[in-house]
Amino acid sequence: MQQLISLLVENKPGALMRVAGVLSARGYNIESLTVAKTLDPGMSSMTIVADVDPVMGPLLIKQITRLINVVQAVDLTESQSVCRELALIKVTVSPEMRPALLQEADIFRAKVVDAAPTSYTLEVTGASEKLDALIGLLHNYGQVEMIRSGAMAMARSPRSNKSNGFVEASRNTVKAVEPVKT
Repeated sequence: MQQLISLLVENKPGALMRVAGVLSARGYNIESLTVAKTLDPGMSSMTIVADVDPVMGPLLIKQITRLINVVQAVDLTESQSVCRELALIKVTVSPEMRPALLQEADIFRAKVVDAAPTSYTLEVTGASEKLDALIGLLHNYGQVEMIRSGAMAMARSPRSNKSNGFVEASRNTVKAVEPVKT
């Protein structure tokens, strides 16, 4: 089963190696690994997608949490989260097929970031399934070259009932108006 893990780690040499070592030592294949600095330059955010036995998932999170430099490890697999990937896709396309390719790209909200006489380079973000669908479709236009960022994920914020909050605020601020006596 694909497990989605979000980590906050100290931005120090060896942190990535230790996390990857825990996964490889247990025979888990890393499908995707994305690492970048956070707003705090001393910390990095890491998102890992790995093929993990569902029974072993909670144990894996505990083992990663105990590592030096790991500040927080969260399993986002079953929780409410936003997960996106970025892909750059270069498609070799004939001049007569260029308008059709641009229409298909627009459907997927892909942007043209480079144009050449024989090709377009597209940038697209979204769920993995969206990227897979676009890439599969683009093979109909010509040769495809592609690079993907890997998954990036963040837990969703708790939702509140905004309409009730608005009604309550309205009740507290609206005051009855007395008719003016003349």
